[in-house]
Amino acid sequence: MSESMKSDTATVVLVHGAFADSSSWNGVIPRLQAKGVPVTAPPNPLRGIGVDSAYTAAVLEQIEGPVVLVGHSYGGAVISNAAAEARNVVGLVFVAAFAPDEGERLGEVAATSKDAVLGSVQVARHYPTGDGKQAVEFTIDPAGFRDAFAADLPADLTAIMAVTQRPIAELAFSEPNGPPAWKHLPSWAVVATADKAAGTDVTRSMAERAGAAITEIDASHVVMVSQPQAVTDVILEAVTAAGRVAVGA
Repeated sequence: MSESMKSDTATVVLVHGAFADSSSWNGVIPRLQAKGVPVTAPPNPLRGIGVDSAYTAAVLEQIEGPVVLVGHSYGGAVISNAAAEARNVVGLVFVAAFAPDEGERLGEVAATSKDAVLGSVQVARHYPTGDGKQAVEFTIDPAGFRDAFAADLPADLTAIMAVTQRPIAELAFSEPNGPPAWKHLPSWAVVATADKAAGTDVTRSMAERAGAAITEIDASHVVMVSQPQAVTDVILEAVTAAGRVAVGA
């Protein structure tokens, strides 16, 4: 593969996780663009596994050509579900991410982590569902945001991230996951060794179960923010592998 990727290079779709938005990928996007890789970072609604996976699947359906689908944190669960029946996804990249199996609920899985502290700083709030009822969503207490989520970033940056965070619906943690795409697609995983949000122990075990090619990086949960080049390198590995498949190598 040349310094700049070929014109038929797979499109990289970047899916952010909970308490965040697509700006999570601001360090990765220009690095991919510099290599000539088509990239898009659609919003993740954060309203539940069913809704979020369906939204992402619709995004995939409207992209021509092969796709390498990348998910951070909760976004890993979303891509696992969204790509299950997608015809154009040729690879998955999990970035400090969950990779659940069919029937698993993220709330139950997260509770098994000995590394994660996120549950202790989550705050339950309410939002209207549009049918006259209310549902529960979670935010992170700003006082605990940096330690639990982004301990390797400057305090002034995490202070901004704490007040611009996006809540995630409780359904994201309680809805059972469907058949995962990692059972039939090649996968890569970035495991952040100081991840206190998803938990390094959980993300590593899930990546191993998925048969992913694992790269460990000394970073917090938001490894794509603190170590964007290292994360980009893993994504480029997946893109290059996808190109080999496309040409029958």
